[in-house]
Amino acid sequence: MPSIKVAAVQTATIPFDGPAATQRTVALIAEAAATGAKIAVFPEAFIGGYPKGLDFGCSVGRRTAEGRADFVRYVRGAITVPGPEVDQLAAACAEHDIHVVVGVIERDGGTLHCTVLYLGPEGLLGKHRKVMPTGSERLVWGFGDGSTLTVVDTPYGKLGGAICWEHYMPLLRAAYYGKGVEIWAAPTADDRETWISTMRHVAMEGRCFVISACQVMRRSDFPEDYASRIDAAPDAWMMHGRSVIVGPLGEVLAGPLLDEEGILTADVDLDDIIGAKLDFDPIGHYARPDLFSLNVDEAPQLPVIARGEG
Repeated sequence: MPSIKVAAVQTATIPFDGPAATQRTVALIAEAAATGAKIAVFPEAFIGGYPKGLDFGCSVGRRTAEGRADFVRYVRGAITVPGPEVDQLAAACAEHDIHVVVGVIERDGGTLHCTVLYLGPEGLLGKHRKVMPTGSERLVWGFGDGSTLTVVDTPYGKLGGAICWEHYMPLLRAAYYGKGVEIWAAPTADDRETWISTMRHVAMEGRCFVISACQVMRRSDFPEDYASRIDAAPDAWMMHGRSVIVGPLGEVLAGPLLDEEGILTADVDLDDIIGAKLDFDPIGHYARPDLFSLNVDEAPQLPVIARGEG
């Protein structure tokens, strides 16, 4: 297969405003496509926002009216899947002939999910809900189940991946390796230097290309009344980026990009994955299924199941 160009989009979003953030994403899809990229990955929670520093007025045994108001604003900025914002993203992918992975805050009834959407010229291809929100994220995001451990077929290979600290779940990684991921999307909010080593590890362990995208956000990008527990001047960075693209032997192909907006690109050749599996295949000749195995429940976990009369 000939090589293709892939992209990691690192930029600021518009928090708490789903329609406005969608329009920004549509414009950035056009910018990514203009580089020649056929696959572009956007950060975690890009549409809806990552509420860094908010505590939503909660401590053990206590909630506040102000915190509930923060949650109302967060819910109103989320989107439904499917929904009009998803349709706009799909139309942009069709217009520019590109596949896109974008992090969104998904509203499902009274619950929010940290979700990534897989979109292509033909529309919405699938979604993945974060199965394990980290730390205080559990306060405002629900848990995904095995039904959205999504890998999609594209003309450029199998596209899948995980969100932020899901990358520290070894069994989740193994489940995705078993699905044959070739291009691994890693939307994240982790902007620390240590994240780069994680991305290099996943690429080398999974023998796949990894595209990691993180936001950059200044305090001034958030509303003035944003009740962040992180004390920051208006021009101070609250999210630093460090987006990166890595090859299947752990080599950094582009980035990391720090404290600036930009679109990273790299040319990737899936034949490099084949060559990388000469000496290591995590779900093949290196797997030892006689010793180790993993069972994955991919059934939807529904709290209410209505059964009709027989």
